[in-house]
Amino acid sequence: MKRAKVRLFVDHPLGAGQTVPLDRDQANYLFNVMRMGVGDAVAVFNGRDGEWLTEVSAVSKRSGVLTCTAQSASQMDPPDLWLIFAPIKKARTDFIVEKATEMGARRILPVQTDFTNSERVRVDRLQAHCVEAAEQCGGTFVPEVADLRPLDKVLASWPEGRNLMFCDEALVGGSAGLPENATGPWAILIGPEGGFSDAERARLRALDFARPVALGPRILRADTAAVAAMTLWQDRLGDWR
Repeated sequence: MKRAKVRLFVDHPLGAGQTVPLDRDQANYLFNVMRMGVGDAVAVFNGRDGEWLTEVSAVSKRSGVLTCTAQSASQMDPPDLWLIFAPIKKARTDFIVEKATEMGARRILPVQTDFTNSERVRVDRLQAHCVEAAEQCGGTFVPEVADLRPLDKVLASWPEGRNLMFCDEALVGGSAGLPENATGPWAILIGPEGGFSDAERARLRALDFARPVALGPRILRADTAAVAAMTLWQDRLGDWR
């Protein structure tokens, strides 16, 4: 089996003998940037059919075609875990989205809280960061990035049976509070740079599906907290065990 030096996400069915058309940006990257040509190997995935080894079978200035030759990795979906976070500065929001993809979030939900600094996000740009992170880390799944919504509306329409790991900076220095074994879907909630308001904290603590959790003896920045929380959850309840 040929070894592919490039890995690419495609929105197209994959299978033995399947041809995969390339759009203009993909063709430019493979043929102009990476200087690839007919017969070269490219690893591709679509988030559903695992990873496939393909060969370049047609090249043009604005398009191209890949042909699937063999499956190189089976589909590996992450646990049913959402990451909910308040957007912060652009580069640090990008970091949260990238690391959530690498660490196994199934869905990413930006929310507006009382102290959220950013009032809008570019969902298409964040989704592209998810794709790039999956391409780089060898994953076969790309999480969906949802539109920005107010936290109170997200909580009001909370799906039955989903637990919420509420990372509360007011608990700094306390014990984690996360069970060793708990089945079912989960979500992690990370607050903004200014923390949660008293009203938000009171509402969250009153929810029977929410578990307040401490993230160690120091207050963490929002982007660090997201990584720490996902690490804790994956180690206790996820697919790292």
